[in-house]
Amino acid sequence: MTSLDAPVGSWQSAVERTVTGLGYELVETERAGGGLLRVTIDRLAGDPNGAFVTVEDCEKVTRQLQHVLEVEGCDYARLEVSSPGLDRPLRTAAHFERFVGVQIDLTLKLAFQGRKKYRGELQWREAPQDGWRLVFNDGKVDQALDFSLDEVREARLVPVLDFKGRRFAPAGPTAAHDGVDGGRDR
Repeated sequence: MTSLDAPVGSWQSAVERTVTGLGYELVETERAGGGLLRVTIDRLAGDPNGAFVTVEDCEKVTRQLQHVLEVEGCDYARLEVSSPGLDRPLRTAAHFERFVGVQIDLTLKLAFQGRKKYRGELQWREAPQDGWRLVFNDGKVDQALDFSLDEVREARLVPVLDFKGRRFAPAGPTAAHDGVDGGRDR
């Protein structure tokens, strides 16, 4: 029986084949204490089923992974499949390519001009093979930081919260009360 302590390639490739075979992107896998195997999935760019992973997507991948890992003889105590969340990590060149033009939080391995952490818009450099550029405002002017993936400790999308339901609510006192006094005595 293959254990999750076995070489990463065996269980990792089984997970990757399964997730991609179901039409999802494998963002990352993690082995944690107590036999936990954590798998993070995302929808592919331009997926006609929507942009966000649903609970049903996680259930579908979980069921399939349970069967595959059993057949492969991978030993684990618990399996957790989830979406990457609003602050999705960027790990590979393909992740960075997908999110060009989006705001990210970037942490460098080594400080540049006394800083390791930056927030700004991810852009291509002159050519994709040249690496990446982060355009940020230092409080005075826009600046650009060119970097390669080798220099990155961590990169994540900046969460964007959009409360669309509130955007179209009528303004004024009727929006707040709608003619109901909330049971208070007047």
